[in-house]
This record gives sequence, C-alpha cells and structure tokens, in this order.
Amino acid sequence: MNFKRILKHLSVSHAAMRRVFPRKALENIEHAIAEAEKMHAGQIRFAVEAALDIKPLLAGQTARERAIEVFSKLRVWDTEHNNGVLIYLLLADRKVEIVADRGIHVRLGPAIWEAVCQEMENAFRQGKFEQGVIAGIRSVGSHLAQHYPQIGAGKINELPDSPVLL
Repeated sequence: MNFKRILKHLSVSHAAMRRVFPRKALENIEHAIAEAEKMHAGQIRFAVEAALDIKPLLAGQTARERAIEVFSKLRVWDTEHNNGVLIYLLLADRKVEIVADRGIHVRLGPAIWEAVCQEMENAFRQGKFEQGVIAGIRSVGSHLAQHYPQIGAGKINELPDSPVLL
C-alpha cells in the first residue's frame, strides 16, 4: 500500500480539477477534438478524473486499469469502425493513459501511445495542462489521419467532443 499516493488522491479535489481545467480550457479542448476529427475517420474522447475513490485506491488500481474502465463506461468502443480513442488523465497521479479500440490498436500499437502520453506528462510537469492536452489530441489526430484518413464528406460524429470530468 502506497501511503503517499493515497494522501495525494485524498487531497486532490474536484475543485482542484476545475482550477486546472477552467471552462475556457475545456472549450478549447473540445474545439481541438473537433478540429482533429476533421482530418481522420477516428473518434477521440478526453476524460479527466481528479482522483480515485478510496476503494479502488486501496485496492491499488492503476491509472491504466481505470482508463480501461472509463473507455467502457463512456462507450468509446461503440463506434461503427472500431476507431475510438480515449485520452484519460488521472490528475492526482499526473498520469495519462491512451486506450484505443481494437481496430486502431492493431495498426498503431502501444509504443506510439506511450510517446504521446510522455509528451503530455512533460507539459503537465511544467503546469501546462491545457496545452499538454491539446498537443496530445493533435498528436493522436495526426496518427489517426495516417491510418484512418477522412474519406468523403458527411462524416458522422459518433462520440461527443466535449471533455468528460469524472
């Protein structure tokens, strides 16, 4: 049991998340997702969670495990072409996880997603949360454009672009 991690999670509140991601930042993130999705046929979601609840925290749940739960909860997997991607931030750990649907994961693999996560986490260490998220969205969008190019007009936006605060 990691007591330092437990204390950190207990001290990071929903209000702290709102200070890091005020309404204008959330609007800019939503806009970045919408812009990125114009370049490819994929679907991007961004979710941020202040901290884990006490039960999963005491059980040692990792950010990756929680991201997979959120991927399912938000139904990111429920796209026609299996092309959904979740960018998940666990604020208390300052840990980013990217979970891609099976159609995308087969083509890109974990190394690409890990590089994007590290880029975002570097920005967060400098206090640049909004910029880090937007850079991550653009990077994910760039990778998706290579493997899932936008074909024709009239793409249906299967998942909301608005960030999710958990």
